[in-house]
Amino acid sequence: MTTRTSPSVLLVIAVAAGLVTNLLLGLLYGSLPPLPVPAGLTFLVLGLIEGGVAIVLYRRIRRRPGARPVDALSAARAVALAKASALAGALVGGAWCGVLAHVLPRRAQVAAAASDTGAAVVGIVGSAVLVGAALALEWSCRTPDDPETREPEQHR
Repeated sequence: MTTRTSPSVLLVIAVAAGLVTNLLLGLLYGSLPPLPVPAGLTFLVLGLIEGGVAIVLYRRIRRRPGARPVDALSAARAVALAKASALAGALVGGAWCGVLAHVLPRRAQVAAAASDTGAAVVGIVGSAVLVGAALALEWSCRTPDDPETREPEQHR
């Protein structure tokens, strides 16, 4: 049995990535090319796909009418994907937050900072969608007989 991904671990990863990115941008921002706005769309698309997979697997694991059963190996792969996606989303989302923290105060004075603000917002949204979908996928892969998901028994 694997442990669930801890939101506090994801938060620590995101904050650390944001701080490191912000510090590096303080040193290197003038020598970097403009950040493309579509850069954050990759994680948004991955998050939407992973959210769809979570819905399908949830129905299959709960044996909804018309849904095929899920073999254990497929469920294990989905959990591994969910854990990796949550960590990647937190890391990249934190980095985009570091970018936003650096460019937002400078957007009125520096033209590149104004355009990079949009890229940072798209990146943050895409990363947040990926993390949310990854946690949903991990949650959907719980077995119906998991002691943590069972409803408490009624006392007589």
